[in-house]
Amino acid sequence: MTEQHIKFELMDDVGIITLDRPEARNALTPDMVTQLGEAIERCQRPQVRAVLLTGTGNAFCSGADVKDFVDNLESGGPQGLSDHIRSLADELHSRVVLGLRRLDKPVVGGINGVAAGAGFSLSLGCDMRIAGEGARFLMAYANIGATADGGSTYLLPRLVGSGRAMEIYLASQPMGAAMALEMGLVNQVVADDALQRHAMETAVRLAQGPTTAYGRVKELFNQSWDKSLEEQLAAETDALSDTGLTADFQEGIKAFTERRQARFQGK
Repeated sequence: MTEQHIKFELMDDVGIITLDRPEARNALTPDMVTQLGEAIERCQRPQVRAVLLTGTGNAFCSGADVKDFVDNLESGGPQGLSDHIRSLADELHSRVVLGLRRLDKPVVGGINGVAAGAGFSLSLGCDMRIAGEGARFLMAYANIGATADGGSTYLLPRLVGSGRAMEIYLASQPMGAAMALEMGLVNQVVADDALQRHAMETAVRLAQGPTTAYGRVKELFNQSWDKSLEEQLAAETDALSDTGLTADFQEGIKAFTERRQARFQGK
């Protein structure tokens, strides 16, 4: 029976996904990637209005389990290792990275401890990243002679610029939370013992907001890289017009004119 190393719970309209393999610093196995994809799919339900992704122990995620790579090399040779990596990357990309980016609700990453390799990439897939003071970010791939995956070659240059992104890959050195904040890799840094509370409070606040609008703007941001300005403006017009049909927008403009706090329902 497959051991469950990915936990999912729903609390205050927040889908909480926790990587739970602390003895291995939450290193990803193929089963964990599958379970993570399943947890993200559960967050597509309308009851989930925001998502919190975090890890247990002293690590967010230390990347793929390299011992698993060695086992495949020894049992199947170079071709067996290559086939294994392709299968794992396909699953990670199609169900996890694209799953996070296509969720029509905000995803908050609570980065506790190390985020390395695929764990680094996983953090980039979140819409907001809140790091503990002890968090460490490491691209790590070059340290084992690997190219980067997990969407990092797409997402990282868009966060820090292509020059800095290449520098981070080539250096393969840990980066502290303060430097990550300065570079724009994270949105906030808080005390380690306050991280889970602060990250959850942020996710709850977002879950109480106009989540339909949040999801539509996330979609606009995602597609903007491949659109001309004219095309993007047309998409904004369509989205804004559609927003006029939502209960949240109607509530929002009424609350504004009545000088009261809006009560959004994500509809």
